[in-house]
Amino acid sequence: MQFLWAFLIGGALCIPAQILIDITKLTPARILVIYVVAGTVLGAFGIYQPLVEFAGCGASVPLTGFGNVLARGVKEAITKDGLLGAFTGGLTASAAGITVSLTVALAAAFVFRSKAK
Repeated sequence: MQFLWAFLIGGALCIPAQILIDITKLTPARILVIYVVAGTVLGAFGIYQPLVEFAGCGASVPLTGFGNVLARGVKEAITKDGLLGAFTGGLTASAAGITVSLTVALAAAFVFRSKAK
């Protein structure tokens, strides 16, 4: 049942992005920024974390989950380090995910060769 909820919630998070791509002139990059900001705002108000606990990877893997991690990291760092935590908390909380994504991208760049269209 957990996989079903992850699939349904993850799909529900992706549907608005696909609609925005299809009916607006927004670029995918702007839609990605909207998703990260939405996840940050929802995470800052404590709205997104219950969804992550319910849907698991269906809510934590999309970009809204990245925004939620940033907000949670900043909250914790501000509590621990004060104002300095506002600048360091987001990167500290998301460092593992950023490192993995950069490492996989580098490995893919070595394995596959890009071609001009």
